[in-house]
Amino acid sequence: MVAASVWSLLIPSIEMTGKSVVPAAVGFLAGIAFLLLIDELTPHLHVGAEKAEGPRSRLSRTMMLALAVTIHNLPEGMAVGVVFAGESQGLTLSAALAVSIGIAIQNIPEGAIISMPMHAEGNSRMKSFLIGSLSGVVEPLGSVAILLLAGVLGVALPYLLAFAAGAMMYVVVEELIPETAQGRHTNLSTIGFALGFVLMMVMDVLLG
Repeated sequence: MVAASVWSLLIPSIEMTGKSVVPAAVGFLAGIAFLLLIDELTPHLHVGAEKAEGPRSRLSRTMMLALAVTIHNLPEGMAVGVVFAGESQGLTLSAALAVSIGIAIQNIPEGAIISMPMHAEGNSRMKSFLIGSLSGVVEPLGSVAILLLAGVLGVALPYLLAFAAGAMMYVVVEELIPETAQGRHTNLSTIGFALGFVLMMVMDVLLG
């Protein structure tokens, strides 16, 4: 997601405006601010939240975690829609695929951290799987909404590309990196980050 944010969102945003960094900077900060605001206004737990939550039950924490993942999936879906909408202004299909693949890969552990606690609570495997999967339903909805508005985006597209990058980076910094830094084998997460970053970078550059 970090590599996709840079090569498929921020750099195209800058190139669309004749190397001006203002739309990219404004949009990026707006994307981060948007998710910060959502985190403040909605009652939910972060992915790395501890289990010491007072009287809340495990199932309650799981449902709040599902809400957190669902909320963060909406701007991720918008990111995919923005990149596909940008094809009319010079973005390549590989850029859209890079963003889509990056988001899809990180959706796997997001779904698992919802499904596994629900199954441990006594729910069937199918029910746990379906609820974990439903957290990602908002992503295609966000993509479709952006695509339907593509005709009126116009000069706002560079800002929206950077906005999507900011939203994705927020998820990485706020949720994914703290989660991977827990436990004894943190070096593996660092190696995984490096390999994933290089893979997405190479794919985006070579296919672009």
